[in-house]
Order: sequence, then C-alpha cells, then structure tokens
Amino acid sequence: MLPPVLLRLLLPLAIGALPLAAGAEPSLPAERESELETLLYQDCGSCHGMTLRGGLGPALPQSRMNAYSRDGLAALILHGVEGTAMPGWEGLLTEQEARWLADHLQNDTPLDE
Repeated sequence: MLPPVLLRLLLPLAIGALPLAAGAEPSLPAERESELETLLYQDCGSCHGMTLRGGLGPALPQSRMNAYSRDGLAALILHGVEGTAMPGWEGLLTEQEARWLADHLQNDTPLDE
C-alpha cells in the first residue's frame, strides 16, 4: 500500500486523468463554439429556418436529432445526405466541430417539436 502522503499527491492526478482515459475529447475554444453556433443559425438556418423550425429543409427539433447517435449526426453534418439538398460540411468543419454541432443540436437547442 502507498504511504498516505504519496496517495494524497497521486489521487488528484488520477482523478484528473479520468476524462482522458474515458476517451473524452478536449473542448473547443469558446470563440470557436460561438462561431459554430452562428454557423448553425445562419448557414444551416438558411435551409432549416433561422430558428431551425423548418424552411426549405425540415425542422431540427431535439426529438428528431436524438434519433441519431452523436457520431451519426456528426457524419450527416460532415458528409451531407445523398439525394437531398443537404450538403456536406467536411471542407469547412473538423470532425470535432461536427460532433460539437451534433451535441448542441441534441442538447442545447430550445426547439423540441
């Protein structure tokens, strides 16, 4: 068993490493998150409606977004939907940014139906 003094020093390090061990990705800078939210409501909103309630494209309520896994929704954002007007955004977004948008659509938008 480790001496109590050493245990007190190592325990915070071990707890701090848990998100990394669990595969958590680093967060995006706040400025980039703000840019992505603007992209969502302006660029995506140009088809899905400025409030995401529908327009040329369908509404994006949380109930619909939660029908997908976060990674599945991120893939739709990156690669688009074949046979529809939904373009892929992989030239402008990283995978991490697409996952952030997917998470935002699933958890942070006020639109539920």
